[in-house]
Amino acid sequence: MDPHLPALAFIAFLLLQRGAELVIARRNTRRLLARGAVEHGAGHYPLIVAMHAAWLLAIAVLGWSNPIHLGWLAAFAVLQVLRLWVLVSLGSRWTTRIIVLDEPLVARGPYRWVSHPNYMVVIAEIIVAPMVLGLWPVAAVFTILNALILRIRIREEARVLGLRP
Repeated sequence: MDPHLPALAFIAFLLLQRGAELVIARRNTRRLLARGAVEHGAGHYPLIVAMHAAWLLAIAVLGWSNPIHLGWLAAFAVLQVLRLWVLVSLGSRWTTRIIVLDEPLVARGPYRWVSHPNYMVVIAEIIVAPMVLGLWPVAAVFTILNALILRIRIREEARVLGLRP
């Protein structure tokens, strides 16, 4: 077996997952807007896209030939279960944008206990996914970049929803 195959499979999974999520997010965004929802914070959205694209590119370019670290892979698998829980809990209201619908906020699943479980999963993934391939510099740099962007995003989301950040 090719020694690079596990790393390539992991990277392929990340790319396919994120691509599928963008398709779902676009579909949900169109449907929400058609129901009268309004988008907020669109100005910072390109920063989010650029940061995530650069993160994926860094993992692919720097990690394709690295060995898989099984402990980090197990942590990543747990995060995928949590990610799925968030997506199922939000259902058709899940999107990668701030889309506000004149309906009560979702209060099921992890949203019963935490205001931003999706962001918590993403924060952890930004760290854990590169560590699966031993890319601690990627984890460190993108954790900082993600924190800066999430600071803007969470403040905007809290402002439009009338919540405290």
